[in-house]
Amino acid sequence: MTQDVTVIGGGISGLACARAVHDAGKTVRVLDRGRRVGGRLSSRTIEGRPVDLGASYFVVGEAERFAHVVADWAERDLARPWTDTFVVIDADGNQTPKPGPMRWAAPRGLRSLALDLAQGLDVVSERAVERVEPYRVGGEPSGEVVLAMPEPQAARLTDVRLGSGAEWEPVIAVVLRWDERQWPADLHGAFVDGDPDVSFIADDGDRRGDGAPVLVVHTTADRARRHLGDPGGAIPPIVDATRRLLRIDADPVSTFAHRWTFARPTETTGRPFFRSPGLSACGDAWGESSAVRTAWASGDALGRVLAAS
Repeated sequence: MTQDVTVIGGGISGLACARAVHDAGKTVRVLDRGRRVGGRLSSRTIEGRPVDLGASYFVVGEAERFAHVVADWAERDLARPWTDTFVVIDADGNQTPKPGPMRWAAPRGLRSLALDLAQGLDVVSERAVERVEPYRVGGEPSGEVVLAMPEPQAARLTDVRLGSGAEWEPVIAVVLRWDERQWPADLHGAFVDGDPDVSFIADDGDRRGDGAPVLVVHTTADRARRHLGDPGGAIPPIVDATRRLLRIDADPVSTFAHRWTFARPTETTGRPFFRSPGLSACGDAWGESSAVRTAWASGDALGRVLAAS
């Protein structure tokens, strides 16, 4: 029997969409090309501990429905408040505190939140989709089809113009581990201003809560573009830049690099999602700002509309 909705992409927007459809009593299937769901909520076990390689944190904001989901995660110790203060580091290494909203993290890595959303859903992993059209995936009847992925990837699957028009920037996430902490205890995370190589630094042990001396450094888009074919090539300049910015004397004892060809949209539409008969789209390019809560809200809103249609 053909399901009511088929979602292509098992990131947080796709899972939120599928969850809303499922909870409304409709049938839904999620097709994901990865071994595990998560998308850009990516955590990888490195040297025995999960490390967040995609999104660095999330903010609840004023999204009431998302707030209920986060409260449930917190009650079950899947998510925890991390910090409301980062610093801004200029190109000379000078630091200025930057208070803001509470940033949340996940003790077991952000992917654990995606896995929780996927509980009870019909998810088919390692399923590469080559072509979609309204109501059909790979030529087979599939109900309403949802593309929950960056638009450049979605455009490879369909001739339907999805309408966001957003360009996407790449990022390489570089994991740096020392034998012991080399930076101040109050440095939770840092936005980097004016550096050609580094855009953000996160203390992964601090956000995970285990105190591991691990930093995850996100490159600038320009630095990432130079190494899309060889992400490991970004490691030496990122090590040099991180040591200079944080005034660290020693080299890390281990490193790892992960490429995100489509890490974030350069702009968003302001609309919650794209909807057309038989083929729709959701994700963090469809809200007011690119963020985890935007992706969740986009998928949730689209799922509720599809379930009611």
